[in-house]
Amino acid sequence: MTDPTDTRDTGPRVGTPLWAFLAGVTVIGFTALVVALLRLDTAEFAELVRTPLFWVLAVLVVLGELRPVMVSSATAVGGTYPSTMFTFAVLLHYGLPVAVLMQAVAVVVNGVATRKAGHRVMFNTAQSTLALTAAAVVLGVFGIVPSAALPWVPSGPDLLAIALSGVAYFAARATLVSGAVALHERRSIVRVLRVTAGPQSLVYAALLGLAPLVVVVMSHSPGLVPLFVAPLAAVYFTATLSMRRDHQALHDELTGLPNRKMLIVSTEEALAEARHDERVGLFLLDLDRFKEVNDTMGHPVGDRLLQMVAHRLTHSVRPGDVVARLGGDEFAVLLPSIRDAHAAREVAARLRAALTEPVRLEGMSFDLDGSVGIALYPDHAPDFELLLQRADVAMYLAKEGRTGVELYQPDKDRNSPERLNLLGDLRRAIDNADLKLHYQPKVGLTGGDVHGVEALLRWHHPVHGPIPPSDFIPLAEQSYLMRQLTEYVIHEALEQAARWWHTGLRIPISVNISARDLLDSALPEQLEAGLAKLRLPPAAIQLEVTERILTGQQAYTHETIKALATLGVPLALDDFGTGYSSLIRLQRLAVSEVKIDASFVRRIAESEDDDRIVRSIVDLVRSLGLRSVAEGVESDEVALRLAEMGCDDGQGWLFGQPMPAAEATAWLLHRAEAEYGYRPEVTQTA
Repeated sequence: MTDPTDTRDTGPRVGTPLWAFLAGVTVIGFTALVVALLRLDTAEFAELVRTPLFWVLAVLVVLGELRPVMVSSATAVGGTYPSTMFTFAVLLHYGLPVAVLMQAVAVVVNGVATRKAGHRVMFNTAQSTLALTAAAVVLGVFGIVPSAALPWVPSGPDLLAIALSGVAYFAARATLVSGAVALHERRSIVRVLRVTAGPQSLVYAALLGLAPLVVVVMSHSPGLVPLFVAPLAAVYFTATLSMRRDHQALHDELTGLPNRKMLIVSTEEALAEARHDERVGLFLLDLDRFKEVNDTMGHPVGDRLLQMVAHRLTHSVRPGDVVARLGGDEFAVLLPSIRDAHAAREVAARLRAALTEPVRLEGMSFDLDGSVGIALYPDHAPDFELLLQRADVAMYLAKEGRTGVELYQPDKDRNSPERLNLLGDLRRAIDNADLKLHYQPKVGLTGGDVHGVEALLRWHHPVHGPIPPSDFIPLAEQSYLMRQLTEYVIHEALEQAARWWHTGLRIPISVNISARDLLDSALPEQLEAGLAKLRLPPAAIQLEVTERILTGQQAYTHETIKALATLGVPLALDDFGTGYSSLIRLQRLAVSEVKIDASFVRRIAESEDDDRIVRSIVDLVRSLGLRSVAEGVESDEVALRLAEMGCDDGQGWLFGQPMPAAEATAWLLHRAEAEYGYRPEVTQTA
């Protein structure tokens, strides 16, 4: 078995249980080594050293200790060194002193070659010595005490003694290594043994079972001993293929971290071993602004960044904790044992601190951050699926509140059976075209001309009645439905625009989309295909996004934005004024219209501060050559003041509330007849 602390270069802290265990095993093991060597007859050993067979065996033991046979990708299982076969053969043929000496030399050579820390080399030497000593004791019970002067060759009746000796050897190594692993990872030794015993016992049975055959060949034809390298090579090859398949099934290909499947297994093990006075913690971590890096610098740079993040996370957790990648820029961290919520927050803070250190790639420095959601067993959930779901809820709370770290809070969990049912109903409503668009006009504040309408989504649930957009739009945004919903709205808006434009009502329709949808490469393709099919100009539809798009650098470089500009589809900024830091960036984005947030517009007749804010926005927008639209216009006084400021259009209940398509058509026809003296022939079919 391999060293349980191979991943660490520093020894355990003095005074800890792991330190006490390693120190105790090392002292006892070296005592047994010294006692065994004192029993070695110098003259007999000198004779043995002169034989070629001794050096053949020594070389095979050393080579067999350099690289283990890996039978599983699980950390606790580790690997089995082929030197076991030759060392056990030496024990059977020449006795304990020669076997422990060869094994000790091989372990030291391994330590030098792989640059192991001194305490690890000493522990491995001690535990292998104790295992060989246990095997020698069993052989002694059967009266088998080989020596360099009197080598022993087994025969058929000796199979029981050899088998029990092999069991003692395996049991000693398994117990000692598993004890170190259990203390190192703060796990139950019974659980570690259960995980390791199965895979390791099969390999040990094969290696120890071949050892008597090696002895027989040694006694009759020593020159044939190297031929045993051939079956070992076959074992290496088979085990490597098996481990590679196992690793691919349980690990992420890009980062090498455990994947969701392995995280589930690890979490279930942790829940089964959880103590009454401790918690099991599951963190969900999502990188902030990673998509900007990916879109700006390309996927190869994004992949290298994810690899660096994985490295930082694995070096920021404790031994035994599991860092997994669930996909994209989403990671999970399992804490099999944590004292309480406060301790969990401390670990989460340490993870975020590791992420916030600047990353330098391709000659550029990137500042990363992440949002961490925490869910604890048994406080918040009884199983993996619910733990992950509630860690996800906490992570979104951290992202929305920009707090960085959040513990799951039941009173802030919007997920419920009713909410999940509503999500299913929303999907069916999209499929069945049960969602309808209502249209609210945008009217010129000076001439009264209608310059466009905004499409607003409405849903009349067959059971619950009208569902406010504030209830189902966020639900779609947090699920897989948002893209499908956006496609549905654009399709319906284009169909309505075609009905109007081809019969004389050339009224542009504005559609609200999220920043994520705006950067979707499929959006320009859908718009181009829809406009061509319905024979509409690009000006027939306008896309509205909130000004939060200005906070991301990708808004100015993204290919989708460029494609929309090339297509000629106008862009408008909605709810403008709520993010003052974006004012200076406005001129960098190709928009044709700016909509001033209703929260400022409604109060301009009452508040001098809001009046100044709106006036400054109108002046800024006009200086950039853009149109300004005031939302929430509900009184003549507000409309007059906006007109005096130079605001172009107004939208609000003063001019018209959101109307169904048929009602909006009648309203537009009435306005057209009043303005131009004729009534276009409009139908409600394309």
